[in-house]
Amino acid sequence: MIRHILFIKFKNNADSAQLDSVRELFSSMVDKVAGVEAVEWGVNDSPEGLNKGFTHCVLMTFTDEAARQAYLPHPEHEALKAVFVPLVEDIVVLDYTL
Repeated sequence: MIRHILFIKFKNNADSAQLDSVRELFSSMVDKVAGVEAVEWGVNDSPEGLNKGFTHCVLMTFTDEAARQAYLPHPEHEALKAVFVPLVEDIVVLDYTL
């Protein structure tokens, strides 16, 4: 299994309806893309103050390397990016294998 983690800083003008839409698009990947086992969306609530302006996190779980590779160019991923990327000020993406 592979974990795919996104730490996201949205632009100041991204409104709650747009963020809800992005969250729904991410969540829908489980049903739309084979090999995407799970998607979690979270909003930072750490009291430590070490988030450096990153406010949201997405954690995706892929069954294996082949699933991750199939997801990256997948049309559903491209459709998600078309909505998501214009709202992003900054992002950090980390993957690791379990």
